[in-house]
Amino acid sequence: MKKIGLYFGTFNPIHIGHLVIANFLVEFSDLDEVWFVITPQSPFKVKKTLLDNTHRYQMVFEAVKDYPKLKASQIEFDLPQPNYTINTLVHLGEKYGKDYQFCLIMGEDNLKGFHKWKNYEVILENHDIYVYPRISNGSSDHQFRGHPRVHWVNAPIMEISSTFIRKQHKLGKNIRAMLPDAVWNYLDEMNFYR
Repeated sequence: MKKIGLYFGTFNPIHIGHLVIANFLVEFSDLDEVWFVITPQSPFKVKKTLLDNTHRYQMVFEAVKDYPKLKASQIEFDLPQPNYTINTLVHLGEKYGKDYQFCLIMGEDNLKGFHKWKNYEVILENHDIYVYPRISNGSSDHQFRGHPRVHWVNAPIMEISSTFIRKQHKLGKNIRAMLPDAVWNYLDEMNFYR
């Protein structure tokens, strides 16, 4: 059975921080693959800065194409909106059956609010969660600290954000070093975030 880590995000754009964390998890944990699950543009709240689904998928695809254990996934594009993680997990379970075991990957900051997620108890009952460190305010000593399904991964702390990249690119700063080459080329060619 293959163990797949699901790394959810808008990836607007995907940057080297995302790649470093995903690659660390696939090389230094028991995950066989990491799938970047691109969160679709919600029809209910259109964000001007959020690129179209196909462009964000293309950038993730370009970023991971040389990493055999990393994959771009557009699985959420076809699910009803607004979508909840539990629905995606159920859908993946139905689609892939018993051949795959799906796990969640999240930053320590997201874990703090995990108890507010729809059906979070069901998720925890059936899926492992791999938590990577973030520099964050407040105590990380929360209710999931000793949970047998929650695995703390000592991945490098990456304090780069897509928001920062978009903002600085718009201001004319050179943000190329923060992006995989293929992503930079695509973004530059399409003249995004200017």
